[in-house]
Amino acid sequence: MRQNYKRLGNYIQPLKVRNKDMKAKGLLGININKHFMSSVANIVGTDLSNYKLVQKDQFACNRMHVGRDYRIPIAVSKSDEPFIVSPAYDVFEIKKPNELLPEYLMMWFERTEFDRNAWFYTDADVRGGLAWQAFEDMQLPIPHPDKQREIVKEYNTIQNRITQNQQLIQKLEETAQAIYKRWFVEGVDLENLPEGWRFGKLSDIATIIMGQSPVGESYNEVGVGVALINGPVEFGEYFTVKTKWTTEPKKYCEKGDLIFCVRGSTVGKNVVADDRYAIGRGVCAIRSKYQNYLIQLVKYNLNEILKDVTGSTFPNIDRVTLGDYPIAISANTLLEEFEKKVSPISNIVWVKSLENQKLTELKALLLSRLATVED
Repeated sequence: MRQNYKRLGNYIQPLKVRNKDMKAKGLLGININKHFMSSVANIVGTDLSNYKLVQKDQFACNRMHVGRDYRIPIAVSKSDEPFIVSPAYDVFEIKKPNELLPEYLMMWFERTEFDRNAWFYTDADVRGGLAWQAFEDMQLPIPHPDKQREIVKEYNTIQNRITQNQQLIQKLEETAQAIYKRWFVEGVDLENLPEGWRFGKLSDIATIIMGQSPVGESYNEVGVGVALINGPVEFGEYFTVKTKWTTEPKKYCEKGDLIFCVRGSTVGKNVVADDRYAIGRGVCAIRSKYQNYLIQLVKYNLNEILKDVTGSTFPNIDRVTLGDYPIAISANTLLEEFEKKVSPISNIVWVKSLENQKLTELKALLLSRLATVED
């Protein structure tokens, strides 16, 4: 262990400040990505005075399910307004913020290696709780505060760029969706379609390629070298999980296809493929000559499409049902004009999304290097 590694418990202290005077009414939880979020708990009729208060630069964490989730939900408040969290959460603060910066400590908590270490120290309970003593006994490098500030500044530069790109992407996607609504929804009378329009179904303008079940007992081993998208649990904003098949897969998506989750809790989640991949069960690739139109159509009508999902315990939608979704199809000339109009928007979204992937990888590299940081 390097000399600048210190015991976490020497730098933090637990807090048990309750909301007795009802200073705060906003109830927040912590998501798996280590951010505070609005709580979904029903608090009607609940006495909120027993909930724990969180102030700016204070941390909250949930140590109860670390073994089950392989992550410890933990976040730091950057809000000037106090809020409350569940009484089951731990709230703590740094004893001497002039020696350990809250932002630097939060960076350490975001490391995958920290979650792995926390999981190692969980108890034998089915949920895998992490004892407070074990949490305090974890160690981290604490360089000089000036070095901490330097690292935090570098990290924030990357994160701010990611945030700016995300905001731009959102605005561009909203613009594309607004154009779709103006051209294909607003003013369109479904009982008396405009000239050149007709009723049809999704499969009239798109091809749906369902993913296949992997072959072999250990398809994650080194094999034919083809990346795999394998179902809902690995479905995210980007294709972050890519494994290999031991046998040659037969179902692929192409770059630009809309990857649509068809099974499990994330059914309906979709993202545009950034490359050619083999696709596993649980997802399908939707492809069209009018791809920008197809993407906007699916996003706009997603809630209606999901009404055809079957199975309450394990939701799913099959290829036929998805392909039979009824749509009003405009004249090809209008679809071609839409592609020309929206393609430049999609190209910018594409470039900024790829840039964010690279920035996210750079951010992960910076976090991994914290283990070797020296004054």
